[in-house]
Amino acid sequence: MNFKRLFTTLVLALVLYAMPALAQEKTVTGKVTDLKDGSPVAGASVLVKGTNTGTQTKEDGSFSLNVPASATTIVISHIGFAPQELLIGSAPMKISLVAANSSLNDIVVVAYGTRKKGDLTGAVTAVTTKDFQKGVNNSSEQLLQGKVAGLQITSGGGSAGGGSKIRIRAGASLNASNDPLIVVDGVPVEGNGIAGSANVLSTINPNDIESMSVLKDASATALYGSRASNGVIIITTKKGAKGKIKLNFNSTASAGIVPKKIDVLSANEVRSIINEDAAASGNNTYKDLLGSANTDWQDEIYQAALGFDNNISASGSIGKIPFRVSLGYLNQDGILKTNNFKRLSSSLNLNPRFFDDHLAINLAVKASKTNNRFANEGAIGSAVSFDPTQPVYADNKYGGFFEWLQPNDTPVNLATRNPLALLELRDNTSGVNRIIGNVQLDYKLHFLPDLHVLVNLGIDNISGDGNDNTDPIAATNFLTNGRYVYYKENKKNTLADVSLFYNKELTSLNSKVDLLVGHSYQDFLTENFNYPAYGADGVLIPGSEPAFATDRPRFRLESYLARLNLTIADKYLLTASLRRDASSKFSKENRVGYFPALAAAWKLKDQFFKTSSFISDLKLRLGWGITGQQDGIGYYSYLPVYKASNNTAQYQFGDMFYTFLRPEGYDPNIRWETTTTSNAGIDFGFFNNRITGNVDYFYKKTKDLLSTVPVAPGANFVNQITTNVGNMEIKGVELAINTVPVKTANLTWEFGFNYTYNKQTITNLLKQEDPNFKGIEVSGISGGTGNNIGKHFVGYSPYTYNVYKQVYDPTTGKPIEGLYEDINRDGQINSDDRYFYKKPAPDVLIGINTQLTYKSFSLGLAAHGYFGNYLYNNYFSNSGVIRSIKNPINFIGNASANYLETGFENNQYLSDYYIENASFLRLDNINIGYNVGKIFKDAASLRLAASIQNVLIITKYKGLDPENASDSGVDNNIYPRPRIFSLGLNLDF
Repeated sequence: MNFKRLFTTLVLALVLYAMPALAQEKTVTGKVTDLKDGSPVAGASVLVKGTNTGTQTKEDGSFSLNVPASATTIVISHIGFAPQELLIGSAPMKISLVAANSSLNDIVVVAYGTRKKGDLTGAVTAVTTKDFQKGVNNSSEQLLQGKVAGLQITSGGGSAGGGSKIRIRAGASLNASNDPLIVVDGVPVEGNGIAGSANVLSTINPNDIESMSVLKDASATALYGSRASNGVIIITTKKGAKGKIKLNFNSTASAGIVPKKIDVLSANEVRSIINEDAAASGNNTYKDLLGSANTDWQDEIYQAALGFDNNISASGSIGKIPFRVSLGYLNQDGILKTNNFKRLSSSLNLNPRFFDDHLAINLAVKASKTNNRFANEGAIGSAVSFDPTQPVYADNKYGGFFEWLQPNDTPVNLATRNPLALLELRDNTSGVNRIIGNVQLDYKLHFLPDLHVLVNLGIDNISGDGNDNTDPIAATNFLTNGRYVYYKENKKNTLADVSLFYNKELTSLNSKVDLLVGHSYQDFLTENFNYPAYGADGVLIPGSEPAFATDRPRFRLESYLARLNLTIADKYLLTASLRRDASSKFSKENRVGYFPALAAAWKLKDQFFKTSSFISDLKLRLGWGITGQQDGIGYYSYLPVYKASNNTAQYQFGDMFYTFLRPEGYDPNIRWETTTTSNAGIDFGFFNNRITGNVDYFYKKTKDLLSTVPVAPGANFVNQITTNVGNMEIKGVELAINTVPVKTANLTWEFGFNYTYNKQTITNLLKQEDPNFKGIEVSGISGGTGNNIGKHFVGYSPYTYNVYKQVYDPTTGKPIEGLYEDINRDGQINSDDRYFYKKPAPDVLIGINTQLTYKSFSLGLAAHGYFGNYLYNNYFSNSGVIRSIKNPINFIGNASANYLETGFENNQYLSDYYIENASFLRLDNINIGYNVGKIFKDAASLRLAASIQNVLIITKYKGLDPENASDSGVDNNIYPRPRIFSLGLNLDF
């Protein structure tokens, strides 16, 4: 054997075998810079095209990457820059990125579809995860606070899990709903509440939300037709993407405190007033009732509110099926003792594609279970009016709590109850289960790929029940030996949509067309279970018997819709839409409504400023449309309905009392309330979109207002009905600006500002002219009998205050009790001397937000404010008098500190003295964050965050809080908003 030849052959074989191994990788190096100023771009992604092999650039923009020998192309991308594909070179590569007009290419969710932001013709604002309000947000609407021009979100107070008033471009109705339509992943949901929940939006975990689009003008909202007069908020939840499975865990711990208490008299001030009065009058009745304690009752009912919010999610793809699944648990105390909110939530999104991507399936399911313990909020009013000279506890049979008692040891019937006892001796708990789910089947026809068939089947099931129990030892229900009641309600909303989409790119003309036609059917069913109340001994409490054991109101909507979007030469944009709605809330003759819309936009940048380095975007928008309203009225308002009388209206026959049926008011011709909106807007961008924003002018006119009005005796079964009568108009201007004043490799500063001006005016309230018509009294107040502080009147804003003009002492400047100006100079003071003075709705809304990022650190602030709004301080008018201390039924109470300013003996409920300027600027949030970087041997990345919410408020208002959720502007003992301190961490695996 020739060993030499054999050896040579083996060596050659090994070399040939090793050559591919030696050549299977090569190293690519380079540096990435900003073309504009040459500054390095840190954190840019460098990927081998078609693979997951990649790296990120360092702080100096450099990178080094080992790539397969077969690799020919790398892709470089970074947020804010246009991506680049480059052939791999042998020498170090020098790469300059061009800033991208990324905001114009962002995909925005709109009615029944999506559009590029740069192609929008309507007034739409999209807010994504990056821009959501930071800190503790237990309910989804709170993510938008101060972020959108024209959007007003006002918390109803600080209760755990509580809701907010949401208004888009002010309310367009008087008696129907002014809430916007909420659409969750393509399912329009009912905005009404459910038994056992103060806020149905709190059933959706904010951590699962990807974006929220606010549709403001009719050209954007008209495809939702009969429910879109007050705007639309589209919530889109997070979805998975193809790739490796990624895990995320985030946790937040928080503590809330009461930032401000209602200013009341101290125990010593109460003693001084009563002792001085006793010395002057010689009557020791109240002096003998004084206690020796110094109790701050507000301190007794409030607590530090602890909260914990934990969320875990996984996203990626299993095989070819992208998915995201999440689980969240929230436990939040309220600052009012015994108040607690818990939420267990989960979500699943599956987004597979089949048949070469011709069939796309989107499955979205969100399930939640919330548990509430509602605190007795009557304790807030009791705490500010209870005698501070008395102790919290006493030796009695009423739970050991001090109560005002009669000589026979029973509670004084009309006396204020012990605030802490109201909380501790009442157990009001509930559970709410909700499932929102839908499946969308999007089929792109094989023989005509430009045509899509979309089927959307959805369901929103929500059920709530609870027990509201008052202990038999409580003084509040001593006559009935406690009070025990169970309540329950179910709601089911089902949706079936079928749509055809036709999309065609006319590349030779740089134009495109898309057409939508569809049919929608939605069914809303409610089941009310009515149960009586019982005492602890099982005896039914008289008057609590329900008229019906079960009530099942139901209504349906059937709709046809069409929309055309046309882009011509990538400069001219046209949109036309029409929706036909039929609602079972109206009679057959009035059931159908048609809601058209038109919009156009002109991209001026490429037309006139193509070579301008100053103007990077300029677009003119015009829109017009009609939308409807049918929420907030009864399901059967067009039918004669009879209801059973209660125990205060029964017919006596001998010794027996019988319930009878009595008619409700109705209007057989009731129909849609319609709002016509015109909108003109300009979108702009300057300095390579370092400054972007928009200006909009809008005009809304609502006719056939669904209004509750008085009727002549004998004209109907009752003295007032809800019918179509009257008109209202709203004019406004919106401005939104987002800027990036500083942008370097290590430092970025972003600043945003939005401004809104609104003016609402009622233009008609009658079907026939009546010179003696004095308007419709609204805004009921606490105190007296049947007092109303506001009116709807032609020429004025809704809920304008109607008051007497207070006369003041020229020497002391104090109001003179009972002395008002004789407006009509007839020599007497009566209701004809009441005049219109101020209004609750703000003229101006502003929002401010800023974010500073330096390397791994970030600092953000957010604020919002209202200006031109006034509140009626009902607490001052009710409690700022001496009789609040010396109650006529012989017990001692407390008064607001305002009593020291007025010295009023008796209540002056209708004085304009109590109308106060409630303009304010609130610093909502200060947040800081730090990206720790890779941990656990590079298995995860960690970010830490801390925030303070409700930091401070600047206002002249003397009450507890100028931001009031009541449309009527009546401020009376609201639940204080807490100041919240939170710490959080976010882990990405």
